[in-house]
Amino acid sequence: MNEPLIKQQIAVVGGGTMGVGIAYVSAMAGARVIVVEPDDAHALALRDTIGKTAASAITRGKLDAAGARALDSRITRIVAVDLLPDGLDLVIETVPERLELKLDILARIARRKPVMIGSNTSAMSIDRLAQALPDPGIFLGMHFFNPVWSIHLVELVEGAKTLPKTLESARAYVTAIGKQSLTVRDVPGFATSRLDLIASLEAMRMLESGVASAEDIDRAAVVAYRHPVGPLRLSDIVGIDVRLDIARTLEAAHGPRFAAPQILIDMVAAGKLGAKSGQGFFTWP
Repeated sequence: MNEPLIKQQIAVVGGGTMGVGIAYVSAMAGARVIVVEPDDAHALALRDTIGKTAASAITRGKLDAAGARALDSRITRIVAVDLLPDGLDLVIETVPERLELKLDILARIARRKPVMIGSNTSAMSIDRLAQALPDPGIFLGMHFFNPVWSIHLVELVEGAKTLPKTLESARAYVTAIGKQSLTVRDVPGFATSRLDLIASLEAMRMLESGVASAEDIDRAAVVAYRHPVGPLRLSDIVGIDVRLDIARTLEAAHGPRFAAPQILIDMVAAGKLGAKSGQGFFTWP
């Protein structure tokens, strides 16, 4: 991982919102990226998102047409982890926040013998996930933020058995893709998820009790505190169901201050999952 990133081959397992962002910024930095995505519709959406993001970068003068074509050529898609080549420099898991799913995927990744494995989990214990691996020393948390191409931070989560050279290599990768890193211990919610979730849950309680509209609650965060996006709109982007999963995980670890408000529970039950379903705290096209 100490070589220039342009010489590296990495894989991203999961072609959803976070996976496409990680693939994009890695390819922008020169890496050859394999995206594991079994669903054809998701794979088409991934290509469409990469194309639109590259077009926006051209408009803003961050990329030219030749660069966009080269970027696209550096990203390939396969349908299964078992088809990954052996010995990749880095594999990042970005599948949904379900423990058994992550454990299975991580075990499959380990069989491909990569140099380093990262999990994009935002709340799960890295030490618990590491139990799926024969060599937990090469594993750590690599928590990106949505949208990946805009937010210049990656939270690195050091497990009890993460080797110093693994952490050093992860920091080098983060620097190479033009971002900053912070390092935290493996405690539930790490640092950023706890800060983010507590603000979002309070915004939901304010909406639930009629303090103000969703638009005005978010406007307070954006205008008064210069947040790039308000907590309710961000919850829609992250996924209302994801918010509920994280809230339940952190409530179990840290107590009732992370308890999900009823409005969050009811929205998930009604299928109002945010941007991906078209309706959350806001209406999405």
